[in-house]
Amino acid sequence: MKICLILEGSYPYTFGGVSSWTHNYIKAMSRHEFILWVIGAKASDKGKFKYELPENVKEVHEVFLDDALLIKPNKKDKFKLADTERETLKAFIDCDKPNWDVLFDMFQVRKFNPASFLMSDDFLDILTELCKEKYPYVAFADIFYTIRSMLIPVLHVIQSDVPKADIYHTVCTGYGGLLAALAKFVTGKKVILTEHGIYSREREEEIIRARWVQPEFKRHWIRFFYMLSDAVYKRAEHITCLFGNAGKIQMELGAPKERCQVIPNGIHYDRFCDIPLKEEDGMVDIAAVIRLAPIKDVKTLIYAFNELKSMRKNVRLHILGGTDDEEYAGECYDLVRILGLKDVLFVGQVDVIEYMKKVDFTILTSISEGQPLSVLESFAAKRPAVTTDVGCCRQLIEGEEGDMYGPAGFCVPPMHREALAIAMNKLCDSRQIREEMGASGQQRASKYFKHDLMIKRYASLYRGI
Repeated sequence: MKICLILEGSYPYTFGGVSSWTHNYIKAMSRHEFILWVIGAKASDKGKFKYELPENVKEVHEVFLDDALLIKPNKKDKFKLADTERETLKAFIDCDKPNWDVLFDMFQVRKFNPASFLMSDDFLDILTELCKEKYPYVAFADIFYTIRSMLIPVLHVIQSDVPKADIYHTVCTGYGGLLAALAKFVTGKKVILTEHGIYSREREEEIIRARWVQPEFKRHWIRFFYMLSDAVYKRAEHITCLFGNAGKIQMELGAPKERCQVIPNGIHYDRFCDIPLKEEDGMVDIAAVIRLAPIKDVKTLIYAFNELKSMRKNVRLHILGGTDDEEYAGECYDLVRILGLKDVLFVGQVDVIEYMKKVDFTILTSISEGQPLSVLESFAAKRPAVTTDVGCCRQLIEGEEGDMYGPAGFCVPPMHREALAIAMNKLCDSRQIREEMGASGQQRASKYFKHDLMIKRYASLYRGI
């Protein structure tokens, strides 16, 4: 079977949770051939893969959002819109629920020029109508350039050539989900959606905090990402998530209940379960297996560790992972220097299995997560964890209803440096507590989160299609 795996902003360009999941997933599905249809932000990243692709990856098709800026309008283009097209475009510009099949026909089949359309009288008429209704006190130029920057990448994406495959499996909604919806329109083949986090909710959190979005347009940007998610929710035959609460959110956002199911993440348990506990050396070593990125809230981690150092001196923090945000990484390095934290070690991208031998427990301070692989791997290695209460981290730490294992660490509110410091201090207090909680985590990982079990569930979905 030839499977087109659709990804956005992750594999094979970056290391991290979704990328690691994807790489191991493809290798485990060795009976199938894979086509990667991947979306990146910048064309300068073309071909710059962080992974050596498995042998069963037969093709890679790259789409870059900033290529949309290279599209030139043609002054000779004229548009004569039917009533259904005009209604669809109005819903599209308003980030409501447009008829995507109409848009696919216009920009994929009939090849409307996106730049020409966004300079056309029809577009300006619809936009003017929207301004009068919703933005009567905002400068028209601000609205024009905001809406144009929002829509032109979408129109560029839906003009992409669709690779030929038997199944289209997208590992996100957003622009990736839109490609899956496009593939169904063009080929008639079936679509599977897997969400590791709820994409539209994550974008909403980012936009609320973003300085680059004018306050009067934040609601519109949020609606934009919900609009993209709706496109694939309505077209996917199977919609999977990692835990029950995520499934409830998907259904609240419009995913049909009968198509939704939970398939938890899986880890290679056997690679971690025999790692020996660190020998006593007078120090307590804490590891954060994270990318240096704002969503991982590394700065709060550093501040929390600074508070922990005021409680005890015999602690070290190891930050394992690279970065795709050099500016944010630099701010983290500067913060460590300013606070004078000599016991914070930026280790970079390392062999986590080997490095785990040096670690007593792990910490995750993200402001948004799905079902983090790093926590499951920590459990498999018999290391407890401190996490923020995001995604299903609390369920991982404490267990879900019917789970007979004890707590495997502590779960605290996100962005709460004092609570993080107190939780870390509790695990620093006693090796016995760490071993007991680590054993609970290992039992939970062994029972529910093995990689081969996850692969069997996805293989069953493919066979059913």
